[in-house]
Amino acid sequence: MRYLILFGLMLCSQLTNAQSSKKINEAFIRINQYGYRPDEAKRAIVFSNSPVREKFHIIDEKDQNSKALLNPQKSRVDGWGRFKYYYYLDFSDVDQPGTYRITGSKSKSKSTSFKISERAYEGTTDDLLRFMQQQRCGYNPFLDMVCHKRDGRSHYGKMPDSTYIDVSGGWHDAGDQLKYLITGSYATAHMLKAYELYPKKFSDRVNALGQPWPNGIPDVLDEAKWGLDWILKLHVAPDQLIHQIADDRDHRGWKMPDEDGSDYGWGSNSYRVAYFANGQPQGLNEYKSKATGVANIAGRSAAALALGAMVWKDIDESFSLKCLNAAKTVYALGKSMEGYQQGNSYGAPYRYNEQTWADDMEWGAAELYRLTENQEYLSDAKKYAEAANTDNWLMLDSAAHYQYYPFINLGHFVLYDLVDPEFREKLAGYYRSEINNVAQRAKTNSFGVGVPFIWCSNNLITSFITEILLYEKMTGDTLFHQVMLDHRDWLFGKNPWGTSMFTGMPADGEYPLDVHTSVWAMTKKVVPGGLIDGPIFVTIYNKLLGLELAEPDEFAKFQNEFVTYHDDVGDYSTNEPTMDGTAGSLIMMAHWSPDAE
Repeated sequence: MRYLILFGLMLCSQLTNAQSSKKINEAFIRINQYGYRPDEAKRAIVFSNSPVREKFHIIDEKDQNSKALLNPQKSRVDGWGRFKYYYYLDFSDVDQPGTYRITGSKSKSKSTSFKISERAYEGTTDDLLRFMQQQRCGYNPFLDMVCHKRDGRSHYGKMPDSTYIDVSGGWHDAGDQLKYLITGSYATAHMLKAYELYPKKFSDRVNALGQPWPNGIPDVLDEAKWGLDWILKLHVAPDQLIHQIADDRDHRGWKMPDEDGSDYGWGSNSYRVAYFANGQPQGLNEYKSKATGVANIAGRSAAALALGAMVWKDIDESFSLKCLNAAKTVYALGKSMEGYQQGNSYGAPYRYNEQTWADDMEWGAAELYRLTENQEYLSDAKKYAEAANTDNWLMLDSAAHYQYYPFINLGHFVLYDLVDPEFREKLAGYYRSEINNVAQRAKTNSFGVGVPFIWCSNNLITSFITEILLYEKMTGDTLFHQVMLDHRDWLFGKNPWGTSMFTGMPADGEYPLDVHTSVWAMTKKVVPGGLIDGPIFVTIYNKLLGLELAEPDEFAKFQNEFVTYHDDVGDYSTNEPTMDGTAGSLIMMAHWSPDAE
């Protein structure tokens, strides 16, 4: 009997040790799930709680043959907290087009599939625009419904409060149904700049309403015009500008936009408040903004309208002229009221805390100079460029929510070709200093990511990538190319959680599914293309109100004590797709996309 007991104990011990060994030797492979162009650097990352002592195969999924055998190179910098060992797999030499995966030669650990192809990013700009179409207010083509027809009634304007004014249209900001000129102006201008830089990268699949048949105009212009039409409505007179529709009274649970039960004093699903920009602190309840002027939203709106005037010269001359005239007056309004207009809150302390404006006036002035050749605009643009300098998040370890917005100063790029060589070097130097600061921080972790994980960290990443792309166009300097690729690859899966940061992209990969939107909560329909907020510092996450996960955390073992991300409908801080973040990714995605067919 003693022998049988001893044998049983030995057998249990062996099984326990085997299970423990299996757990210890578990290795995780993270790659860019979209893939890579044949001629670019390609790196994956492997991490484990025990040393990795095996080689890895690049398996061609067509014939299941190994195309390369990779030796893992140990990372010499810190990992990510929970795992002890991090390694790089460099397969830059693999350039044959195909679909691949990476597998461990002993452990059989494997990555998700990925492509090596010049067309790896085909269709990505279409996806981003599909998400923008789904965010439309007024007629929404994704839901095939009309919503918020009664927007809105005025406050802080030059007419009596509660005066009706037609401000229908625009985009719902995120998972909520508010509308902001702060974000809408940038989204519109960024889309137009993306088209200007990459006109062949955009297809024509929908009409002006977003319905699924072509109309002879690239979809990015249809979407940008949706924004331009709304900005023109908000600029109700040369000296008047509306900056926000609705407020956090919107936040009343999941709801379809045509059945919005929010009540702003005129009944459920009725009129919503329209806030005029007056450059002063605003708020109809406990919480007040800290506004000092209107130049931020006026400068960005002027840039969007000037770009619209340039693009529509050859499409609709009367609309082009309308945009030009509005660009001039809204710019003049910003010049007369320098400072920033912030978002308004009502029952919660959260708002868009923008505190910069010189960058926006620089952008508006530069676009107006390109359009009119009026030297006064060029003089203004140079003055505002020097005032803006490097005053943004890239130089900091942290910042308040939307404190430095937009997250990239496109004015420096636009102005670059309009000035003398000495001033060009000054503008390039601003970008170079900003990029280098983030690049140095990226050297402190194995994933090579250097942005601060404040709320909407993904917006910072796409803006950082875009700034490097623009810097390369300006100067030809490719010093920061690898750190740019590291940040791009992070967005598509080379991160601790192994997930893309865009909804439904790639379609056969791991991506945010249980997102914080009414569309998902009520219909369970995936809307591809939405950039989610992204990982956030735990110190910020723990202070946010009303956060409650609906399901157990599927990424629990990949979290650390500093940064967290959840694919959970209850997490509005990391898993809510944003309209401006999506639009602000278009230059980046157009760069890697093939020409549209």
